[in-house]
Amino acid sequence: MDLGIADRQALVCGGSTGLGKAIATALAEEGVRLILVARTEDKLATAASEISELTGHTPEALAVDLSDPVSRQGVVDRCQELDILVNNSGGPPVGDFRKLSREDWLSAIESNMLSAIDLINASLPGMCDRGFGRILNVTSHMVKAPVSFLSLSNGARAGLTGFVSGIARDVAPYNVTINNLLPGQFETDRLVSNHERFASASGQTVEEFQAKSKRGIPAGRFGQPQEFGAYAAFLCGASAGFVTGQNLLLDGGQYPGIM
Repeated sequence: MDLGIADRQALVCGGSTGLGKAIATALAEEGVRLILVARTEDKLATAASEISELTGHTPEALAVDLSDPVSRQGVVDRCQELDILVNNSGGPPVGDFRKLSREDWLSAIESNMLSAIDLINASLPGMCDRGFGRILNVTSHMVKAPVSFLSLSNGARAGLTGFVSGIARDVAPYNVTINNLLPGQFETDRLVSNHERFASASGQTVEEFQAKSKRGIPAGRFGQPQEFGAYAAFLCGASAGFVTGQNLLLDGGQYPGIM
């Protein structure tokens, strides 16, 4: 399926690994011109090389810590030229909410809420002027079904969700869409590290903990990053202009609600 976005310019945050890299790869397969942003230069270089080998399109790579307002200013300045923006950042630390400090909360809000808002605000004027824009925010299924040990992520991502809900309808007349993608359990490094921690705390092996986790997913498995990337790429496509202001779950049916 031709998504009609060849030669569009996209910036993918957290594009060196996991779901961000999967989204970047899917967009590159559509001929999108990519800017990858992540903290670690070596991982970015590896991701850019692998995407180039797979798709024939070589991304530009920017090693930037987007959680630092000063460092991200250079990325904010690049947003005026974007057709597609993918906000994606690793989740903050997990743990007992009673032990979280003010600094923990400020760090989570900066990384998982304010950085995305800065990039969105910088991107929207140019997108509206050109009559095309696609913004995706990768949040979490925990936005709809919070758990206490992910309090930092719950709070910061819910704040971003509220912001998006308030502005998506204002820019829809300009063929600019803003949606949130809520991933469940996908096979990424983040999932493995969390499962190792949870398994250790519960006295289980990682294999035992993961088997139990899979039993809680109707699909009976963890998601694959490529699945997520393909879905995200469709939402960036020319034919997806009627989907906006939505929180879209990709969780194998794990969320039990109807809304």
